[in-house]
Amino acid sequence: MGKKSNLPIFLLFAVFVIATCGLIYELVAGALASYLLGDSVKQFSFIIGTYLFSMGVGSFLAKYITKNLFDRFIDIELLIGVIGGCSSVVLFLLFQQVEHFQFVLYFFVFLTGCLCGMEIPLLMNILKDRVQFRDLVSNVFAFDYIGALIASVLFPILLIPRLGVMGTSLFFGIINILVGVFLSFYLAKRLKNPNWIKAKSIICLVLLSVVFFYSDDLLKYSESQLYGNNIVYKHSTPYQRIVLTESKGEYQLFLNNNLQFNTKDEYRYHEVLVHPAMSMAKDVSNVLVFGGGDGLAVREVLKYPGVKKVTLVDLDEGMTRLFQTNELLVSHNKGSLNDPRVKVINQDAFIWAKSAKEKYDVMIIDFPDPSNYSLGKLYTTSFYQSLLPLMTPYTMVSVQTTSPYFAPKSYWCIHETISTVFPNTVAYHTYVPSFGEWGFCLFSANMTQQFKHIARRVDKLRYYNYHFGELTEFPADMRADHVEINRLDNQILVRYFDEEWSKI
Repeated sequence: MGKKSNLPIFLLFAVFVIATCGLIYELVAGALASYLLGDSVKQFSFIIGTYLFSMGVGSFLAKYITKNLFDRFIDIELLIGVIGGCSSVVLFLLFQQVEHFQFVLYFFVFLTGCLCGMEIPLLMNILKDRVQFRDLVSNVFAFDYIGALIASVLFPILLIPRLGVMGTSLFFGIINILVGVFLSFYLAKRLKNPNWIKAKSIICLVLLSVVFFYSDDLLKYSESQLYGNNIVYKHSTPYQRIVLTESKGEYQLFLNNNLQFNTKDEYRYHEVLVHPAMSMAKDVSNVLVFGGGDGLAVREVLKYPGVKKVTLVDLDEGMTRLFQTNELLVSHNKGSLNDPRVKVINQDAFIWAKSAKEKYDVMIIDFPDPSNYSLGKLYTTSFYQSLLPLMTPYTMVSVQTTSPYFAPKSYWCIHETISTVFPNTVAYHTYVPSFGEWGFCLFSANMTQQFKHIARRVDKLRYYNYHFGELTEFPADMRADHVEINRLDNQILVRYFDEEWSKI
């Protein structure tokens, strides 16, 4: 009698595990897609839609399972554990090897969702004669939603920073299979083929445990295939995957598979980003840097003796801590983030700018490219308007604005968007070997600023020569006409960016 009374409880606990693990696999697929394919909003949207659709398909198919329900329930539990747990491993390994990677990605999402969708109808069919229908429905869905909530909270706060994408999926695959192992023994008398079910459960557990044990080696191999160079550092934060590689004595930083800088030529980019604004500003006592968690822009700012205070606002604490503590990287940014004049604030710049009260003499804006909507909002009229209260009449601002050669619509969209808020703007560009032709925008709230007067210089720059006018000429192949303004409610820039860079 004890087993009969406890059976619904154990099976409802299985629902909780199914819901938790199922959502984790969905989040893993979304995170992995955003790492490898970019545009996190689009990837998560497609994956959530595919997953929910596939759950519906699974629920529909469950009605055709009419025999040996306990056996099939455990089989599905094991399949979810193996497929969902190994999905990230397979996807990482196949990213560079298959032509239609997105098809493989969504196939795994569909298969996992379909299996998860079969479990709840199957479970309700098992319990329909053991629990009153009213209690059955409410309890099943209550456990399902609680599991989903726990998964959504744990994923960004604990799982990704501690286990990474691959480790997270494998860990929850093992949890899925452990439930299957437990049920295969607990329900042995109700199973048609108990010994075979037990054997499958143990085999699956051993298989996933071995893969989990070697997951670091598998990740190292897959990332070596992806980046091609010797990986010297890798870390997942709640916001991005950070990978540092080395090739011929030079280092390359990748964020979510996108190259951020190469130590061989990053000075070209950062000198042209920082020194035009710093050299022309009326004062440089108080400087604000948005983004630039690597400290390289701050390094250039600190070359001016008149700088008394620098505030760096960067979302990712994992990024700024890395460039404050890693000896190799600290030597490259000259310890800029550890300088007593520098204050690091880890917060969303869009939110921080709307509540900040201090005024700044120079602003350097070094955000990542607008590859998704969360980044695209930092290039909208709304964000640029939020800068006005932080500016004196003489504040100079420079912004990186992607490539005018590879993405001219994106480039001029940013420039025109800034011009709607700050009519006194000038577009300029330079060549960075690792990236090609790269663009910037310089602007001021002061309509009398001519962007010609050099108020101060620093010696020993490796590239920028203070001949700013040379950088403001654009040939015809870097021009774009009829671009829309990037507003918070349309985010046209993200569409431009996706269309242009997908052709490269």
